[in-house]
Amino acid sequence: MHQQHTLILPPDLAYQEDALRDEVRRRFSLSSDTAVRVARRSIDARGRQVRVNVTVDVGNALPPLIDFVKDYPDVSQADPVVIVGAGPAGLFAALRLIEKGLKPIVLERGQDVRMRRRDLAAINKEHVVNPESNYCFGEGGAGTYSDGKLYTRSKKRGDVRRILEIMVAHGATSEILVDAHPHIGTNKLPNLVMALRESIRDAGGEVHFDTKVTDLLLQEGELRGVVTQAGDRIEGLGVILATGHSARDVFELLHRRGVYLEAKPFAMGVRVEHPQALIDRIQYNCEDRGPYLPASSYALVSQVNFEGLKRGVFSFCMCPGGFIVPAATAPGEVVVNGMSPSRRDSRYANSGIVVSVEPEDWQRFADLGPLAGLALQREVEQRACAVAGGTQNAPAQRLGDFVHRKVSSSLLDTSYQPGLTSVVMDDVLPPFISERLRRGFQDFGRKMRGYFTNDAQIVGVESRTSSPVRIPRDRETLEHVQLKRLYPCGEGAGFAGGIMSAALDGERCAEALAVLYAKKA
Repeated sequence: MHQQHTLILPPDLAYQEDALRDEVRRRFSLSSDTAVRVARRSIDARGRQVRVNVTVDVGNALPPLIDFVKDYPDVSQADPVVIVGAGPAGLFAALRLIEKGLKPIVLERGQDVRMRRRDLAAINKEHVVNPESNYCFGEGGAGTYSDGKLYTRSKKRGDVRRILEIMVAHGATSEILVDAHPHIGTNKLPNLVMALRESIRDAGGEVHFDTKVTDLLLQEGELRGVVTQAGDRIEGLGVILATGHSARDVFELLHRRGVYLEAKPFAMGVRVEHPQALIDRIQYNCEDRGPYLPASSYALVSQVNFEGLKRGVFSFCMCPGGFIVPAATAPGEVVVNGMSPSRRDSRYANSGIVVSVEPEDWQRFADLGPLAGLALQREVEQRACAVAGGTQNAPAQRLGDFVHRKVSSSLLDTSYQPGLTSVVMDDVLPPFISERLRRGFQDFGRKMRGYFTNDAQIVGVESRTSSPVRIPRDRETLEHVQLKRLYPCGEGAGFAGGIMSAALDGERCAEALAVLYAKKA
């Protein structure tokens, strides 16, 4: 038997295990040998003093921390399923297929996580972008070198706890089961990704790197398989397409082969970088957060009217104690994203601040049909590169200078390793974005006093928030609405928005394929 208790504690008790156990035993008059384990923890910074809500399990014999057991069947001789992309959607689809008795064949255009590090170093130090292996492409997808956020609102799409338990079984810290807004950190994600890959291979599945899909095997309205850049034809019961939001060549391939696609709204803007100490002071109402509280984050949204149209301006992928990184996937473009190590101990806080992009914004590319939004996205990224000097230097401007239309005579220190170039950001961003950003930043300054300051700077461009293309699928079978045996999956298909929602969608597609296969068999 065990019980749960909820306490409201100061940070020094909530984040020190021994002190927490002693406090729980004291408050509830428990013996010294009674087991105490944290079940849930969340920070409440609404008052003058920060408090932490902690739920604990107590008892003489606590149940196992996780129910999931890593015990996969041997599927080496089972019927194959092709998975294109080894991001969260692809990897979790592969594991679920194995549980269903099918053999996944995972094809990844980029390198494995160890080899991928060299390509990331080349971007940061030499400004050389490898189109096949970068911050977006490679084992683990864009999430591998990111903050590793595991919070999602997509709880109706699958079993969130199950995904977290699978991660813990593959080496993630059990803290992700406890914290209200869990994250892993870019320094720990590679080992988790490698462990997932080894489970796939140990069960008889296949994972192939440096394997780019260049064509489709179509027959009588069905997708029988794919063709790789080496000319190999790989067939399966179906194809789970989990290529991520930046695989533009895949969208172009599908469009060229007559597969129905849709342009979809997305968002673009900038990264804003503040001193982390400033964000801590605003959020925690104190001069120093101390040794126990984590680096603070924020979430901001505003509705901004420009030329009679009201659009959302909002924070995206906020990275406390993090770094801004170059996320371009082709030479001649500049794209930025954010990541954090597990300790979130950088001096900087950064977040995407983006504006909704709607169909009326890409009308001059209307002749490209479903690829029109992609063309707008690419145009802005290429302009960012040209304006900043043609390298991976990113265009930047102090926040106050941007809002007041002043040239920044100097820029602040930055976490962005390739370097910054002082520009007028209006030369990079379309007016419908820059004008809404100005008004949004001013509104954010009213919501968070001290946020709107010239001691912060904006860095461009944050353009890969989500896919500008949707690959539509049937709501029940999850097959493409036109092409049978194609299962569009994850962020690239327009059905996810982060590590957790992508993993959940990967499992759903695997289950749907397995159900359909069982019926036909």
